Amino acid sequence: MRSLVLIRHNLTLLVKEPGPLFSRIGMPLVLITVLRPLYDAAFGRDGVSHAVTGMLVLFSLLGLSTVGGAMLIERSWHTLDRLRATPARPREIILGKAVPYGIVLLAQQATVLGYGIVVFGLPVHRWDLLALAVTTWATRLLCAGAALATLVSSHSALSAVTDISGLVLTVLGGAMVPLTLMPAWVRAVAPASPGYWAVESLRAALDGDAGTTLRTAGILAAVAATFGAVAAWRIARGWGRSRLL
Repeated sequence: MRSLVLIRHNLTLLVKEPGPLFSRIGMPLVLITVLRPLYDAAFGRDGVSHAVTGMLVLFSLLGLSTVGGAMLIERSWHTLDRLRATPARPREIILGKAVPYGIVLLAQQATVLGYGIVVFGLPVHRWDLLALAVTTWATRLLCAGAALATLVSSHSALSAVTDISGLVLTVLGGAMVPLTLMPAWVRAVAPASPGYWAVESLRAALDGDAGTTLRTAGILAAVAATFGAVAAWRIARGWGRSRLL
């Protein structure tokens, strides 16, 4: 019940400030449209898959700033102490933030994938695997955003970290350019990037490869659980009691 109250409150905040969300959903569609001919020329029939999954991973990683900002704003408004003074537990506070932004992340991925399917004929061989890949990736993003918000000191720091890391991790993960075309050192470090596992999971799901999808989804779920535990621990330890610089 306490989580439901927080969920309704955060949904209201989302509705009042929808601008950043529209940019994270609209911009991938523009770039897919512009870059698809380039991907088609380079990869033939697989071009649309590379374009759609690449843009989806890039903008969902950049969307970490929106997820983290939702947590950090409680600190800048000095309302986190009030939340902690209520009977709500850390996991309920996180859940109250996570559900509304989880809906946003799922809507973002559904819109990007739907655009690729309807407009460019992106083939989907297993819808159930695709749903699993999308859900685990969204969960990982939510938990990472919550954890990151408890580790930075300001919105500007959060923006810098998410913008730089989002682009770097997307490139290192092979979302923008396939790893087969990248230097050997990039291929060696690629598995350290969450973008790598997201790309592997999404493309395997689109191809109907159950084994790879389940393996990569399991890795993403384990990472999500780790980030979620860090966020809950930080909140329980008193994160947010000091003023922002």
